[in-house]
Amino acid sequence: MNIFPLIKYSYLQRVRNYNFLITLCASLAVAYTFVPAPDANYSTIRIADYVGDYNSAWFGYVTAIMSSLFLSLVGFYLINGGIKTDIQTKVGQIIATTKVTNATYLFSKVISGFLILLTILGIVLMMSVALFHLYNENFPFEIFQFIKPYFLITIPALFLIAVLAVVFEVFFRKYTILQNIGFFFLFSFLMLSSRTHEDHFISDMLGTQIVMNKMENQVRELTQGDRIKELSIGYVIGNKNAAKKFHFNGMEFPYSFVISRIFWIALAALLVFLTTSFFHRFSLRESSVQKTPKIAIKTEITNKEIHISGLSKLTTNFSILPLLKTELLLLIRKGKKWLWFINGIGMLLLALVPLEIAHQFVLPILWFFQVSRISGLTTKEFTNKVHYFAFASFKPLQRLLISQLLASILLLLSLALPLLVRLILAANFIALSSIILGGIFIVFLAAAFGIITKGKKLFEVVFFMITYTNINKIPFTDYFGALSQNNFFPVKLTICILMLGTIVYSIRNYQLKTS
Repeated sequence: MNIFPLIKYSYLQRVRNYNFLITLCASLAVAYTFVPAPDANYSTIRIADYVGDYNSAWFGYVTAIMSSLFLSLVGFYLINGGIKTDIQTKVGQIIATTKVTNATYLFSKVISGFLILLTILGIVLMMSVALFHLYNENFPFEIFQFIKPYFLITIPALFLIAVLAVVFEVFFRKYTILQNIGFFFLFSFLMLSSRTHEDHFISDMLGTQIVMNKMENQVRELTQGDRIKELSIGYVIGNKNAAKKFHFNGMEFPYSFVISRIFWIALAALLVFLTTSFFHRFSLRESSVQKTPKIAIKTEITNKEIHISGLSKLTTNFSILPLLKTELLLLIRKGKKWLWFINGIGMLLLALVPLEIAHQFVLPILWFFQVSRISGLTTKEFTNKVHYFAFASFKPLQRLLISQLLASILLLLSLALPLLVRLILAANFIALSSIILGGIFIVFLAAAFGIITKGKKLFEVVFFMITYTNINKIPFTDYFGALSQNNFFPVKLTICILMLGTIVYSIRNYQLKTS
């Protein structure tokens, strides 16, 4: 069976999705910040007090490293779910009746996802070349200095991410929350292991550490120091003007590193091949439910008169409370029951660990565990094809939408209750208000992305990025006051919430009028 039609179908299906366009625009916006402008007040890669001259090598290697980290970070959430889409569209069941083997199908999903990431990477590369000419400091343009790091660092990493997206979906099947949580911890482990094993470049799956070690050695020669204590990859705000410049001319990758990148690709392909035996091939069995035998009721046809006055009167109840109760139950019952055991452990940690750790690390991770619940906040009507019924209900904006928002807010704040109580006892009302507003902000963000895209993918990607950057203490993405405890922070959060609320109300109102 020819694999190319499957790859083409899957690729075009993803590219024509509205989420891809939004992610592409967001990637361009992020790529614009990979190499700071000469007058910018932040840095992305900095070795002690040194940053590189803006030559072709610095641009190529820095953007390749940042692209490897960024696209590995968000790429998984962008391309996973391909098998689930085929199940929902019934295309998978059709493929299951053909001669397409499991290996052919899974490899088509891997390659199509890999091509999606390569498409974004190509746009990022063109953006990097354009920025080089924009920020040029009279250095010549050398295209090879761009292509080499992208080819050896970024592309193998993206192929591994494409493989992991398919493997996770095969093993965890329809449990999206397990895929999200599993990759979150896997990516954190990969980042941690690359920092702790600085000399073992072969085991670095992302392939970034060998370049950072080269830059560190070059700065060490300039400073004549034994060890560089401050080496940062990521967005560091402030003190940019005090940085010194050093000339980075790229590097010659050793053969062992090149072979290791080929080895990682081969290992990933082997992993897909081994996964084929676990693929369900769309023969999903519903959980067996013991059916109770139906009791036949004999009815006799009579010609009794019906007196309308004797019938019970119809009572109407337009309260929002029944809807709020229903939405809460939908959120609580979503996913496996044992996941609430993990939530319970998270709440226990919020009550026991030091206050700073609970606020900065435990809370964002605990809230991220609810991503599969709140990501479908305003999309489940479209997913289950009942949006026409929902939109035809009584006051869908004032009752249905508000009940959905309130239920999600109550869920997040209930999970954060141990921390909220500790902050009340400590009389830290700024942090208390920041957490409450942060929970409201995330819910409104999920509602806005869901209403705009009619899907969950974009919010899952953004929420993962926000959570990961918060754990790494980047103040820009702090939405719950762990890093920015000042009197003006709740005001900024309130303004953002009002803006998101306006967007949610306006777009949903437009959808009601046009549906």
